[in-house]
Amino acid sequence: MSGINGVKYKLMPTSPSANLEDIEKAAKEIVEEFGGKNKEYSIEEIAFGLKAVIVFFFYSDDKNIDSIEPKFARIDDVASVQLIDMRKIA
Repeated sequence: MSGINGVKYKLMPTSPSANLEDIEKAAKEIVEEFGGKNKEYSIEEIAFGLKAVIVFFFYSDDKNIDSIEPKFARIDDVASVQLIDMRKIA
């Protein structure tokens, strides 16, 4: 039996004018394809009008989480992807 992990990523846009809804929609598709569970998406104020998309979800130990970050990085208008939290849930 495999365990459950939680992971949170920060997707930084290329500019304050980037369409965060499009970034969030693309991230949702990637997480769904990966098989993420209990998903949460939010917009976080960073500074000077810049906002980031925060992606949080659960996944099982038998999945290779290393494969998801490059996919997030390929989303249009995403400048950087940062893993901000990872923990064992069960």
